[in-house]
Amino acid sequence: MATEEIQQEEQPATTTATGESSPQVYINQLSKHVGAEVTLRGWLYNLRSSGKLLFPQLRDGTGVVQCVVFKKAVAEEVWDALKNLGQESALSIRGTVRADERAPGGFEVDVVGAEVLHAVEGYPITPKEHGTEFLMDHRHLWLRSRRQHAILKVRHTVVRAVRDFLDNDNFTLADAPVLTPAACEGTTTLFEVDYFNDEKAYLTQSGQLYNEATAAAFGKVYCFGPTFRAERSKTRRHLTEFWMVEPEMAFAHLDDVMNLAERFVSSIASRVLEERQEELKVLERDTSKLELIVPPFPRLHYDDAVKMLHEGHERGELDARFEWGGDFGAPDETYISKQFEKPVMVHRYPAAIKAFYMARDPERPELALGVDVLASEGYGEVIGGGERATSLEFLEEQIKAHELPREAFEWYLDLRRYGSVPHAGFGMGIERCTAWMCGIEHVRETIPFPRMLYRIRP
Repeated sequence: MATEEIQQEEQPATTTATGESSPQVYINQLSKHVGAEVTLRGWLYNLRSSGKLLFPQLRDGTGVVQCVVFKKAVAEEVWDALKNLGQESALSIRGTVRADERAPGGFEVDVVGAEVLHAVEGYPITPKEHGTEFLMDHRHLWLRSRRQHAILKVRHTVVRAVRDFLDNDNFTLADAPVLTPAACEGTTTLFEVDYFNDEKAYLTQSGQLYNEATAAAFGKVYCFGPTFRAERSKTRRHLTEFWMVEPEMAFAHLDDVMNLAERFVSSIASRVLEERQEELKVLERDTSKLELIVPPFPRLHYDDAVKMLHEGHERGELDARFEWGGDFGAPDETYISKQFEKPVMVHRYPAAIKAFYMARDPERPELALGVDVLASEGYGEVIGGGERATSLEFLEEQIKAHELPREAFEWYLDLRRYGSVPHAGFGMGIERCTAWMCGIEHVRETIPFPRMLYRIRP
């Protein structure tokens, strides 16, 4: 697999105002240019001075490097331009790359020339404590900080790992529409929008139903895109707009979903460990926890999970007693997951709390053939899925029982009229998975511009 460093091509030589030229490179390519003169372009991350020495730190999106400016080594106007330069000023620096184990990243650049492309004064986010609301209001600038940069680099790797795993496992990408005429699970958590000719449409909460159609055409498919939930939730695990990947397989059952889920999640963790060691260090992530994410995962029947919660309550480890038949809340998921070192798969939930399209357990019809993967370390549900009902009559009954508009689902019922087979799949939210990989508390930092109950700006 090609790394980002290999993929980024060296730029043509840059000619300075004095007529001198050197190749423009990225910071993460400096190891290839030790002893050579290069040009770097980026933004001033920090600046220290010591007498006749300046130490500007430059960031360019691939990393941060400390540069060393000797007053006698540069023109007077260059020294004057650099010595009082403000944070996040844009500049071009020309200098010789030097290996130094003490330096962040292992390299420094001895500067011989520089050009200030845009001088900045009064950058709002300074190296001091800022409140969360202030940082979220300035999210467009907060993204430049080292921690936020590390988180979104991990997200990038999670997304690549998702696509590579599914593509290499013979899945076909077949994206579902964002505008839909009906809901997968009722309309109470949907954003309604006006469509043409006074018709109503909804922002999708899942590509599930459309996945079933494309799976009948291609066998193994996935959709990957933004989804929307109008839940009035303010928890650290919820966003109103988030990205979800949803694989679906024809001729598959619940066990096939669980097998796929553990291979899938393990592959993502392995990829993050392989490619994002530096970012994980910035985040102070305990990587030993990620190293435990390998198959097989524990598989826990809903009944046994409820028993575990009852025992926890009796020991005083949980405040409220959980009642069989309910869905797990965040404290319940956290408690269950903390009983295991690995992610745990809880399966066969009560059908009453699952979607209308879920297949029933033939041995206990009150249970649905569904599964939730609870992340380790108390990060809660990261995957939800299961086996779909194949009976036309059963789905007709369910649509009626859930008071869903029959006409909006006629196309979906066609899938049971023409070549219905067992099929199954799941959905995974990218933001929850990224928060878990990073070991951070809130999903709002795992997407460039989060949308939450009380936040739609910037």
